[in-house]
Amino acid sequence: MTIGDAAKASGVNAKLIRYYESIGLIPAAGRTASGYRVYSSSDVNVLRFVKRARTLGFSIERIQILVGLWQDRSRSSAEVKRVALDHVAELEAKIAELRAMSDTLKHLAHACHGDERPDCPILRDLEEGGGSCCHEPPPCPSLAGRGRE
Repeated sequence: MTIGDAAKASGVNAKLIRYYESIGLIPAAGRTASGYRVYSSSDVNVLRFVKRARTLGFSIERIQILVGLWQDRSRSSAEVKRVALDHVAELEAKIAELRAMSDTLKHLAHACHGDERPDCPILRDLEEGGGSCCHEPPPCPSLAGRGRE
């Protein structure tokens, strides 16, 4: 099948297929006498495998490892599990990092009055490189002496 057919059958666009070939993630396709790439159903299966691994967030390097393990029928499942669990640990670390960022932004947004005053703890925190999120914003000069609202 042509690269267009392989792209359609695998759900991986032709540009990515060429890229995957260029980095050795998938084997180079056979060529017709006129130079057109020709793909087999086995090539399409590899492309589907790669696509699924990408949707799970695996890096290209890990996908290369997984493709090799998948094609090696003498491999142990323990190797595959190790790769998957290493990826899970990285995902969980990213989730924790995102959760911390979300908590910080919620705190900053809560500290911001969100009114017509120019004082903004969110911008102050960004300017100071962090650390100002836990301080009370200074009173608005136009409201000095009248208390906060």
